[in-house]
Amino acid sequence: MKLSTFKFNLPKQLIADKPVSERDEARMMVIHRDTGQIEHKLFKDIVDYFDEGDLLVLNDSKVFPARLTGYKEQGGDAIEVLLLRELDEENHRWDTLVDPARKIRVTNKIYFGDVDLMAEVDDNTTSRGRTLKFAFDGPTEELYKVFEELGETPLPEELGRKAEAMDKERYQTLYAKQVGGVVAPFAGLHFSRYVMKSLELNGVHMLPITMHLGMGMLSPIEVEDLTKYRPSSEYFSIPAATQQCVNEVLAKKQRVCAVGASTVRVLEDAVSSDNQLQSKSGWTNKFIFPPFDFKICNALVTNFHLPGSLLQMNAMAFGGAELMMEAYAEAIKEEYRFFVYGDAMLIL
Repeated sequence: MKLSTFKFNLPKQLIADKPVSERDEARMMVIHRDTGQIEHKLFKDIVDYFDEGDLLVLNDSKVFPARLTGYKEQGGDAIEVLLLRELDEENHRWDTLVDPARKIRVTNKIYFGDVDLMAEVDDNTTSRGRTLKFAFDGPTEELYKVFEELGETPLPEELGRKAEAMDKERYQTLYAKQVGGVVAPFAGLHFSRYVMKSLELNGVHMLPITMHLGMGMLSPIEVEDLTKYRPSSEYFSIPAATQQCVNEVLAKKQRVCAVGASTVRVLEDAVSSDNQLQSKSGWTNKFIFPPFDFKICNALVTNFHLPGSLLQMNAMAFGGAELMMEAYAEAIKEEYRFFVYGDAMLIL
């Protein structure tokens, strides 16, 4: 498969820079793989597509305020730091992006806020990448509390705006629990308390996995031959209860619906030789693009993604490239909203 296969013209005004007023009032396109039928619904209608005993697997990663503003010890220049992931918990070493990078070199010190937090540049990793070592006497859990005080919601640059107060709530799923994500699991942002309670009352299982998403999930793919692309690695964990339920539901030939591309990657990365889900944790750089033989997932909730993105290819692999390109053309025609705060797609 070639990267150019997934490119199309997306009108800029269809990239949603803010969410709709109510989570479950987003539009939802329903795509039936067996017939090619496309339906236009609202997200709250999702409860009509799942029966008692079906399972939705959710990514419970919790986004933390990973964008910090500090100043250099020498000269006092303002420096923006985007925390990507912790590399060394004991020494509080973090992989970061800094801006402006040209002013930040190894051994430079950056100070943050009115709390006495300082970080020293430990290494240069890429043109904008720096490894920072935070001078903090305490466990990571306490350092996260400092980030909560100092940081702001790390909205993707494609939204073209600074984070606002409402983003702290809306750029977070209602079921977020495990702190560590920099990118929100997009598809999960549509779930309201009403939808989740309705599914529960209908006897639909909802169980978590965890995958902490970094900005690599949104990085543009720059190689034409997709077999040569390797995404960044991200941490994941599958609880034993989720593993057991997935395998039981599959044995009954009912729906196992992955909510979001991150969940798909986790579930399909942990398949045993006899096509059973394993309970495991670790790091994965699994890249799903067409054609792909799915062993676990037989339904998918996702968003409308930017052309040529890893997220779009994940959905294309699941729905079938030809049908999904038709769906994307329909979405543009009907002016669906794209990207993180955009509308939803349910592929059955």
